[in-house]
Amino acid sequence: METIQISISDPHYRALLERMLGGSGTCKLIESETPDFKAAGVVVIDDRVLGRIAPPLPSPERVVLITHNAPERLSQAWDAGISSVIFYEDPMNTAVLAILSVSLRLPRPKGGGGGIRLQSARENWEW
Repeated sequence: METIQISISDPHYRALLERMLGGSGTCKLIESETPDFKAAGVVVIDDRVLGRIAPPLPSPERVVLITHNAPERLSQAWDAGISSVIFYEDPMNTAVLAILSVSLRLPRPKGGGGGIRLQSARENWEW
């Protein structure tokens, strides 16, 4: 079961994201004010949380940053090494897709396991 830590200041956005990700019940969602980079999995943060993390950012390849489309925010993400950036103005499906993409890029334990399973009415997809 894939772990996704969600550290987002906006409670409405966080709740909607958790609802969309948690619907299948095949990923473990952890809500926290400050992410634990020692734990495995994807880390979803916003720019306020990023500002509280002392540089250098541990494991920036595991991070999805939710922010506003402003040059200073993008510069901050670039400097931290974050390659997955989603804007608050983007559709929620785009945020989910970015999180799944980061999840797919993470190393898997030997013997399989891990990944996120999405279920639709007609078929099951597992990544």
